[in-house]
This record gives sequence, C-alpha cells and structure tokens, in this order.
Amino acid sequence: MNNSLQYSISPYTPFMQETTVDLGNGIQLHVEIGGKTDDPAIILIMGLGAQMLFWPDFFCKSLIDQGFRVIRFDNRDIGLSSKIRHKGPRLNTFKLMGRFAFGLSNQGSPYNLYDMADDVALLMDRLGIANANIIGASMGGMIAQIFAAKHPEKVDKVALLFTSNNQPFLPPPFPKQLFSLIGKPASRDEDGIINHSLKVFNVIGSPGYINQVDALQTARKLYQRSYYPAGVLQQFLAILCTGSLVQIDKQIQKPTLVVHGSKDRLLPSSHGKAVSNAISGAKFELIEGMGHDIPAHFIPQLSGLFAKHFK
Repeated sequence: MNNSLQYSISPYTPFMQETTVDLGNGIQLHVEIGGKTDDPAIILIMGLGAQMLFWPDFFCKSLIDQGFRVIRFDNRDIGLSSKIRHKGPRLNTFKLMGRFAFGLSNQGSPYNLYDMADDVALLMDRLGIANANIIGASMGGMIAQIFAAKHPEKVDKVALLFTSNNQPFLPPPFPKQLFSLIGKPASRDEDGIINHSLKVFNVIGSPGYINQVDALQTARKLYQRSYYPAGVLQQFLAILCTGSLVQIDKQIQKPTLVVHGSKDRLLPSSHGKAVSNAISGAKFELIEGMGHDIPAHFIPQLSGLFAKHFK
C-alpha cells in the first residue's frame, strides 16, 4: 500500500478503506481497498454510469474472505472521481450508434476506453501494485480487455463479467433495456431520479432475484453520494468512439474467464461468447437466470468462480 496516501474507513463499508488517488494526468480517482496488503490483488472495473458501489459489499467481502485484496474505484466522470468538462461540439449519438453497429469507431468524444484503461495502469502505479487480477463488468469488461492487451506486465489473470467486444453484427441490446439505461428520469427531483434508477435495476437485472427494498436503498445511497448524468453520456460516447475490440482480444495472452447471464437482455449472452471465442484459450461460463447485475443470490457462485480462476 502506498503510505503517502491518506486512508480512512469507508462510510459505506467498514471493512474497506477509502482514499483519493491523483493519477497525474489531470484525473483523481476515488478508491476503496479491503483485505490484507500481502494477499494477491483483484482490481474491480465497473460499467457504464455505475459507481463502484455497484460491486456489492457482500461480493467484495466474499473475495476478501477467500484470500484476496480487493480494490474498487469510481471510473472518471462518475461517483466521487474527477468529472470531465468537455467544450467540444455535441455529437449525434444515434449516428454514432449506427457506425458502431458495424464495428466502426467514431471521433469526437472527450476520451475513449483506451484512456480509461490507462487510468487503471496509473492507479496501480500510484497504489504500488505491480500486478493484479482484473475483473471487469460490462463497460468495465471492455476496459479490462484493453488493459490486458496493452499492459500485460501488470496483469496476472482476467475475468470478464457480462461484457462485449463490440464486434460487428452482434445482436443489439433489447430496446427496453438500452433506453432504460440512457433514458431520462420523469422528474429532476430526488424521488424522480431514484424511481428512474429503480426502473433501470428492474429492467436490466436478474428476473425474480431483485430485492426491491435493497434496490431502493441502493438507489438512494447512490443518488446522495453522487448524481452526474453528463458523465454517463460521456462514458457512453467513450464506448461508441472506441469501436470493436476484436483485434485487442487477439493480443490477450493471460488466462481469461468470461462469465455471462442467460437472462441478460442489455448485452445478450452471445456477446460474452464472442469475447471468449476471440481470446486465445478463454473459458466461458453461462449463469442460468442471471441478468445484467450482481444480485445476492448469485454472489457465492460468482465469487467462487473468480477465486478458483485466480488461484
């Protein structure tokens, strides 16, 4: 652990310590770390518009209890990390999505997923972590693919959760799921925004496994911690301006496990299959009944799969 950083107990998770890390590239990332310093590290990279608290406490604790040091963080533009103020022209999202569907990259976003992968490399340097296991979820899985290809010396093993390599002609997200994610709340007050978050959780999550009380508490906690919709749009543009990762996947030499839910309607499971097919020697695991989330019911199975892969 870097002793020059100031750590305090996380207000959300007593078994994690939090700190803010200046990457030296104009970005500061808010980070939580749990587990023993000399245990092998797992870095968790979250998805589009998702604060680090989307990695459930129970999931983090389960990995810590299996002998790992767990690091989760807010990506740039979300949570308590730096927000990117962009003065460039407004981009036509639907035009970009059209090109993206054919595997083409786009121009004009304030940053892309390669920049976000570099954030992870700088974070590891600042924390004094030479190499780590990586788990990336959704957009975080795309960042993890780039990170594993571009910074192999920093990577031990890779696990990818409900993600994609955005290769051309993969089935698109179901419209209901996509538009719930990029849609606007009915009103701008706290209740309107929390109700919108709840709707998103229910639309993209695992059918029959969403605890509505927990979901409501989570939505309120996330809103009160940080609400920055401009960051969600900019992260979405970062995906659209990165394009297909098929060539990146061919460069990954690290042992890779790809995990996907059978009920994922935001990124159907064929996206995960495409990733595992493109990475040499990758293993694919389909979780029956799981959607595009990490509900408590599936955490023992997921954390067990990841711990076994990393050991």
